[in-house]
Amino acid sequence: MIAVALLVMGAYATAQIPVEVFAGHERATIDVLFFKFFKNKEDRNTPWLFFNRNRAAVDYRITSAAFLPQFGFTEAVSYNHPRLKGFAPVAVGQVLSWGAFAKAGVQYAHIAKHYTLFSWAVVELRDSPGIDYFLLARYTPRLTDGLDLFSQLEFVNTLPTDALNNFSFVQRLRLGLKAGDWQFGAGADFSHIGRRDYFASRNVGAFLRHEF
Repeated sequence: MIAVALLVMGAYATAQIPVEVFAGHERATIDVLFFKFFKNKEDRNTPWLFFNRNRAAVDYRITSAAFLPQFGFTEAVSYNHPRLKGFAPVAVGQVLSWGAFAKAGVQYAHIAKHYTLFSWAVVELRDSPGIDYFLLARYTPRLTDGLDLFSQLEFVNTLPTDALNNFSFVQRLRLGLKAGDWQFGAGADFSHIGRRDYFASRNVGAFLRHEF
């Protein structure tokens, strides 16, 4: 499914599309994440920003009843008026392993050559909704000619408004090097799910990214 989505997005996306493969000590993941402004007839950016993420994970301990594969598809559109200084209303659609969700809220985006800050706070459009907070911070300063540092921090948090639902806190770290269209290095994914007693997991390993 991720490969199909990549081909579809590549048909009209003028921005580079990074694909990451992460091999950890417990599971492997593949991740396609990019955002780009829609163009007008003069090939200039419009205020409309499109966000796309397709992610899947396979646990090495998989059985017919436990540690099953997980996937998530997230598409979002925001309207970024210059007077809002990076803030924008955003509409989000998600299809996850456990269901489909429509969400809306506020987004902040600052995209520069060597650093990116992208975040949103959105709420599900249903009774007893969950509140999501997402943050992606990336810093890629130049080290030498043709070689950059690659560092990325990501938070994916869900705060329930229903007392019966669990909190979810996910952190993902990447640190390595960037050479042309390739990025590689070490990484770690951490998650905590629960309310009073939390189930914690970690996945430490190496990543390889390529921008198509």
